[in-house]
Amino acid sequence: MADLKVTLTRSVAHRLPKQRKIVQALGLRKISSSVVLPDNDATRGALFQVAHLIKVEEVK
Repeated sequence: MADLKVTLTRSVAHRLPKQRKIVQALGLRKISSSVVLPDNDATRGALFQVAHLIKVEEVK
């Protein structure tokens, strides 16, 4: 199963508290920070919640 590289492209300032917590739980801190996460249902669900703030790429 492939992994996903997630990059924060927009600020979490002035966002809903739930969205801020999700971004923090994903391990993203500042704009342009990236993290590699496993591709599973839990990760996909979290990414769907903040899709407007991030960019997702598939990593082999």
